[in-house]
This record gives sequence, C-alpha cells and structure tokens, in this order.
Amino acid sequence: MNKESSPIVSIVMGSDSDFPIMEEAVTLLREFDVPHEVVLTSAHRSPARTTSFAEGAARRGIRIIIVGAGMAAHLAGVIASLTPLPVLGVPIDASPLSGTDALFSTVQMPGGIPVAAMAIGKAGAKNAALMAVRILALEDDTLRSRLDAYITGLADGVEERHRKLQERL
Repeated sequence: MNKESSPIVSIVMGSDSDFPIMEEAVTLLREFDVPHEVVLTSAHRSPARTTSFAEGAARRGIRIIIVGAGMAAHLAGVIASLTPLPVLGVPIDASPLSGTDALFSTVQMPGGIPVAAMAIGKAGAKNAALMAVRILALEDDTLRSRLDAYITGLADGVEERHRKLQERL
C-alpha cells in the first residue's frame, strides 16, 4: 500500500490461509498504485468485527471491497448486507469440493444483496483487483491511462508469443 495515501480498496479474507490466493489482488493493486489495505475477519468466528469493518468502511474512505472466502463463503454476502459499497467476491478453494461450494455461496445472494462473483482462486483474486481498477478508473484519468497501457500490454504479449510460436514452426 502507498503509505502516504489512505486506502480506497479493502482486500478482506476470512482466514490467513487465504492470503496466498488474495496476494494476487495485492500485487495488482500495487502495480496500479491503488491505495489498499488487507483485513482479516470472519463472518462466523468474528461477526462483531466483520460488522464493525463493513459498517465503517465507507466512512473511512473505502470505495470498493474485495472479499476472499472459502467453504461456506458467507463473508462477501455478510459484508454486502452491511455496506452500500461494491463488493467483489473471490471464492477460495479451501475444501474437498475444490471451491465450488465457495463459488455457489458467493453467487447465490438473495435479491437486494449484490456481490460480484469472480473466478475461483488466484485468477479470481487478480480479476477482482482489475475490476476494482476499472471501477475506479471511471473517475480517475491517470488510473485510466495505466489501465489502457495494461490492456495494450496484454495484447502485445499475445502478439509476441504468436511471433515466437511462428519462429518455432
């Protein structure tokens, strides 16, 4: 996190064992120089802490919340029920069901409690951070320029890999 700026994105996880997955979001937000924080709380083991976090996030200047959780994965929905901020859910593969249980928990929100569900695991964490950047870039031209360059870089990477493949043929 940029220590000189207050965080505008919260990366929340239900267990410290989720950090190797959610670190993908941290890395990408750092790449875009988006001020962020990492928070550990549990919908089940620390409901008062979760409520306090969610209810106070907007007052603290948080604009988007990325939530990673595995198994029952109630954390994103609980947070979404307590804040008006956008919540991006990342299902974590933390059970014998390979994350499908967390995916179902994340996407099966009742009407009125929106959670944007990402892919299971590291790709989901990275995409959640990219979605946060895209949302923030709607009102930040500097961030939009960085996002445009990132997207161009992705396309350039495909062209480069195609060229190398053709050289091998």
